[in-house]
Amino acid sequence: MSVLLTGLSFPESPRWHDDRLYVCDWAAEELIAVDLDGNRELIANVPSFPFCIAFAPDDRLLINSAAHKAVLTLTPAGELETYADLSALARVPPNNEIVVDGRGNAYVNGGGFDLSKGEPPAPGLIALVTPDGKATEVADGIEFGNGMAITPDNRTLIVAESYGTRLTAFDINDDGTLERRRVWADLGEDPPDGICLDADGAVWYADVPHHHCVRVREGGEVLDRIEFDRGCFSCALGGPPDDSGAAQSGEPGGRAGGRPEGKTLFVAAREWAGFGGEVAERSGQILTAIAPSIHAGWP
Repeated sequence: MSVLLTGLSFPESPRWHDDRLYVCDWAAEELIAVDLDGNRELIANVPSFPFCIAFAPDDRLLINSAAHKAVLTLTPAGELETYADLSALARVPPNNEIVVDGRGNAYVNGGGFDLSKGEPPAPGLIALVTPDGKATEVADGIEFGNGMAITPDNRTLIVAESYGTRLTAFDINDDGTLERRRVWADLGEDPPDGICLDADGAVWYADVPHHHCVRVREGGEVLDRIEFDRGCFSCALGGPPDDSGAAQSGEPGGRAGGRPEGKTLFVAAREWAGFGGEVAERSGQILTAIAPSIHAGWP
């Protein structure tokens, strides 16, 4: 395990894209990108807590913003524009996570209550945002929807239900709607946050209270576990290709220090004592480890 970046306020929604990791720093209201040498760049100021990101197949950056009650896009000039209005979907719109499949359909989710204001828990929903910007509800009864991932064939959506301590799967129809809801993995006492898929069909999930990231297969069998010294809010697989072969042999050197393509697990972590709890203001970090299998699917 290595430290890639420190001094973040509240890192979330890591996404590997074009040889860099994009990270949402919620409390700082900044979207940043960092390369594997730790060089960071401010991409945009996003005045929202929370906000999460995804890249569409055409490389367009989509931002699910709670403050705007909308999915935004970032123009070439660096301006934020509305891509889809979510305000009419629910009293508390689904402004948490976002994932985009290979056809350009975006899925957004969120709880049906405002956690930061101390509201009691209420079921949330998942909405489909089509490439024309139209938003429709496609699933309800979600127990605090968090991370989402879509399989490489665009046929299965997996969502982390934090209050349900489970990963839930849906079949994706040709029109993007969802059906055949089922438990993909019962996680016992672990409340999953951000998730990602690998090429072996396993899911990595981040867990805040237990300070770990866990890799499970469908059915719930635990394959790997990495312990940390702080809460893990999200994780993503990425990393550039290594053409030298050094990565496969385990030798140092090669591109990105010998990291195999897509086998770097990026973890967004920070100290956490709940909303209003006292922790170090800039305890957020991006941590990395080498995973056993490469990235697959979306994000």
